[in-house]
Amino acid sequence: QLFKDQALTVSIALMISLVVSLTLIPMLSSIKGKAPLAFKPEAPHPDWTPNNRVGNAVAVAGRSARSGLRWGVFGLAVGLLTLFRAVLGSIGFVLARVGEFILRPYERAATWYERILPRAIEKPWLILGSAATAFVIALGVASTLGTDLIPQLAQDRFEMTAKLPPGTQLRETDALVQAVQKAHAGDTDIEALYGVSGTGTRLDANPTESGENVAKLSVVLGAHYSSETEAAVTERMRTTMAAYPDIAVKFGRPELFSFSTPLEIELRGQDLDAIQRAGRKLTELLQASPHFADVKSSVQQGYPEIQIRFDQERAAALGLASRQIADQVVRQVRGEVATRYSFRDRKIDVLVRGREKDRASVADIRRIIVNPQSDRPVTLESVAEVKETEGPSEIHRADQTRVAIVSSNLRDVDLGTAVAEVRQLVAENPLGADIKLAFGGQSEELESSINSLLFAFGLAIFLVYLVMASQFESLLHPFVILFSVPLAMVGAVMALWLSDSPVSVVVFIGLILLVGIVVKNAIVLIDKVNQLREEGVAKREAIVRGAASRLRPIIMTTLTTLFGFAPLAFFGGDGAEVRAPMAITVIGGLAVSTILTLVVIPIMYDLLDRKTDASYVDRAKAIMPVADAEGVAP
Repeated sequence: QLFKDQALTVSIALMISLVVSLTLIPMLSSIKGKAPLAFKPEAPHPDWTPNNRVGNAVAVAGRSARSGLRWGVFGLAVGLLTLFRAVLGSIGFVLARVGEFILRPYERAATWYERILPRAIEKPWLILGSAATAFVIALGVASTLGTDLIPQLAQDRFEMTAKLPPGTQLRETDALVQAVQKAHAGDTDIEALYGVSGTGTRLDANPTESGENVAKLSVVLGAHYSSETEAAVTERMRTTMAAYPDIAVKFGRPELFSFSTPLEIELRGQDLDAIQRAGRKLTELLQASPHFADVKSSVQQGYPEIQIRFDQERAAALGLASRQIADQVVRQVRGEVATRYSFRDRKIDVLVRGREKDRASVADIRRIIVNPQSDRPVTLESVAEVKETEGPSEIHRADQTRVAIVSSNLRDVDLGTAVAEVRQLVAENPLGADIKLAFGGQSEELESSINSLLFAFGLAIFLVYLVMASQFESLLHPFVILFSVPLAMVGAVMALWLSDSPVSVVVFIGLILLVGIVVKNAIVLIDKVNQLREEGVAKREAIVRGAASRLRPIIMTTLTTLFGFAPLAFFGGDGAEVRAPMAITVIGGLAVSTILTLVVIPIMYDLLDRKTDASYVDRAKAIMPVADAEGVAP
């Protein structure tokens, strides 16, 4: 869902480029002769004169000019054409010098490649062993890379939510907001700091995150914000809130995608008290670690409440039932609709309940008369135990099981490392025999995303293999070409390690792109080798000649792709945190796979292709009569 538009854009662009390359490019290539750089200096070659036709047209126009107006137009045209030719000549001169500068190292590299490839083919196991060793090392390095769902974006704003103890009045919440705003009034990194005291009246408020005891502060950073600036401001605000230990603080940011808290831990069990103890213990463990910030638990201080426990025997002795006593308490405290008053077309309830001073405290509740119609009044405390206590703030359930949820933001650590640290903390500090631990939030989404992307990665390899098998009419040659994919993995892992980038969904998108990109070089190489063998060239000679002749197009396509991805990887900008890992993956994988493909793929072809040279010649002869027959006009 995240990259559907990107995939459609790339697919449509490739289809259009295929049509252009088969139609427009050949037509444009036929207009001009070959450039001098395509020939060696000592070899004869045709003059490259793209402006001859223009010059002839100008001459004809000059001879046909009769009037002064025509001479004026003619002079203007000649001037413009002369200027155009001068600019074109200057550009051609510069490009020729650049081409000579680039071709000199290329010629040396091509000469070295033609000399080294036959030696590599003579020692295949040394080369393949080195490639396999590099792949194993890459797997080891990959296991040390961190994991994230989506890289965090640097944004110009974030939000802080402060939850005061239940029962806190609105004016105290507002006093906290004003204190925080005053503490950061001189912060040069903050452009604006907006506060909202109490969220219970908002229609969009979350019931578990609303009330007079909840404050929200929106922080807008300055124009020159960055991820470092955001982290620094966040830490300064955490330091400010550290002076209020009884207040739960949570930092959030506008997400490009809708995701849960980075780390959510579910503690499951049947005993509510055991779950609450485990939740408090895990919260303390996470708060003691520098890698976790804004730790929040659903096991929080509850709301004050009054509990009434009836003495059934005492009530029965006085001729009272528990239901009767409970109804009387409800009528006195909450009230009862006695009748309705008609006002115009409206019906207004008339609520009857005890006076405010008769129900303002626990002592007043104890003195409530539970049998007002009797001649012998009985107070509530005579037939029940009335005490003030604290009830649970929230009771969560998952799959019909009680759970406590501990959530946290991360500080200077990736999601995978954070999950591993939590597992280690729990292993060293058991939470209880009946407590089961499960990870939710972005950790659960990451696992689901990786599984689906691994399937997409395998499907991409399978589809590429099918396309190549149909084109080569062989099951072996596509298999040889697919050896480019593990070689690309080596470069991708090394690039991620050098750039200190964790493995994320974006990186997997880059790996899927690599499957379609890296096989192109091997396809070009193997196709040329097969053509030479069909012409009667021996296998090893065809491998060397084919690889040497395809060195230039392989390098050209690789460099153009690398230069195309370079701005995404290195030039920053808004959203660079999401784009850069994908570009780094493609650049590293393509660069290393190209170098290894030029050596490993010819060796694999030499080892696995056991067909005789004569079979290729016979196949070519079998195809040629059909082609000739199709080319004969009726």
